[in-house]
Amino acid sequence: MDQVASALMLVADPWVAVALTVGTVFGIVVGALPGLGSILAITMVLPFTFAMGQVPAIALILAVYCSSVFGGSITAILINTPGTPQSAATVLDGFAMTRRGEASMAIGWATLASFLGGVFSAIVLIVAAPRLAAFALRFGSIETFALICLSLTCIVSVSHGSLLKGLLAGVFGLFIATIGPDQMTGMVRLNFDIFALSNGFQLVPVVVGLFAFAEVFVRVAERRFQSAPSPSAAGFRFPRPIEVARRWKTTLKSAAIGTFVGILPGTGAATASFMAYAEAKRSGRYRDRLGTGEPEGIVAAETANNAVTGGALVPTLALGIPGDPVTAVMMTALIMQGIQPGVRLFADNPELMDAAFLTLILANFALLIIAVLATPFITRILRMPEPVLLTVVLVLSTVGAYSASGRMLDVLISMGFGLLGFALRIVSVPIAPIVIGIVLGPIFEESLRQGLILTDGNFLAFWSSEHPIALTLILVTVLLLVLPIVNDLRASRRQSAFLGTGEDS
Repeated sequence: MDQVASALMLVADPWVAVALTVGTVFGIVVGALPGLGSILAITMVLPFTFAMGQVPAIALILAVYCSSVFGGSITAILINTPGTPQSAATVLDGFAMTRRGEASMAIGWATLASFLGGVFSAIVLIVAAPRLAAFALRFGSIETFALICLSLTCIVSVSHGSLLKGLLAGVFGLFIATIGPDQMTGMVRLNFDIFALSNGFQLVPVVVGLFAFAEVFVRVAERRFQSAPSPSAAGFRFPRPIEVARRWKTTLKSAAIGTFVGILPGTGAATASFMAYAEAKRSGRYRDRLGTGEPEGIVAAETANNAVTGGALVPTLALGIPGDPVTAVMMTALIMQGIQPGVRLFADNPELMDAAFLTLILANFALLIIAVLATPFITRILRMPEPVLLTVVLVLSTVGAYSASGRMLDVLISMGFGLLGFALRIVSVPIAPIVIGIVLGPIFEESLRQGLILTDGNFLAFWSSEHPIALTLILVTVLLLVLPIVNDLRASRRQSAFLGTGEDS
């Protein structure tokens, strides 16, 4: 009880309420603006957490995370353009309702579904994460090294298009993490005789550059300044309780699908929303009407993609495994607050974790309340010309990079990584593996070197029967790396067999 009371005291801080309110409004706005999304929203508020306490900072990040996922549904419903990829499935029925003059009701369905999915996943997080963390207390440096090896395999799942490019990007991120002082000896390394790099690259300028600056550069280069369709005025109407009750099975199934998909590294909310939509199409009460403006389609998509938020935090907090690029950026925010996600988090910071759980639930309630009050006003922001929007992003990103340590060098570093991110996107190299490499690199190196000290430099001892957890994790890692190769080989053989059959005929 004392632990819960301490958590309640931490959450009772007025700045937590301020952070939840501001973060929710900002997240909805950024999520509603097509093409920006959760990663950019969290990246933009990241620097502002420096001057905040741990719990208000967590509240701000979680509020932005939850609300930005929901925000994408507003443009999906009003102008047939999902603000984020997570809301792509919402378009299928949401815009059809708008064309029937039911935009206010569609937004009401999306808001309620988002709230229910978020609360469901938060409850799962509260139940599952501490138990997973309790098991993780058996981890030493060798087990941690094996776990980080497993974590790095999520680079494979976020390397869309080219596995080789993704792996190279991940290795580059690991290299960036080695610049600066050696964690074991304190000696400066790889600074290329540049004194300013003696402390290495700070996380914030790098992340801001790779995501925010790169996004601005890409849009300017592509000259994508066409005006988006002007959304019609929309209010807010809650569905009747009887209508909600008729779709409770789809709501529960979609929440379970979203939470489960969120726990799996590298899948993401977009995958969850389409999986839930497909399940609703298969077994929903109104499955024959899906795609024609049926609220059950909105319920399935929005419940699932918001349930991912809590699910994705389970491996992120308990094991230090970022499930997707968004949680990789969130790990960055936690680390900057002196909170190291992973095996010791729940043992070392029990009150803080309870406060984080309460904050996540409050963030979903804030989303519900603010969506009801602010949706009519937020729709007006969607009419902002894109050049003005990009200017705002550029200014906020510059201020954020500078505020990391008060050095103009960090602004230049952000711009440099922005140009790098721009170039990598041109050649279709994924950015997320770089961030994953930078975030996991220091832990990877430290656990490896500590393990080698424990085994007198015998690397093979890592996989002996004395360390069954490490052995199991490394076998799973190998399996996850081999499976995509086997699947590719099978696919190529099937294709060759098909072509051979076609030639014979």
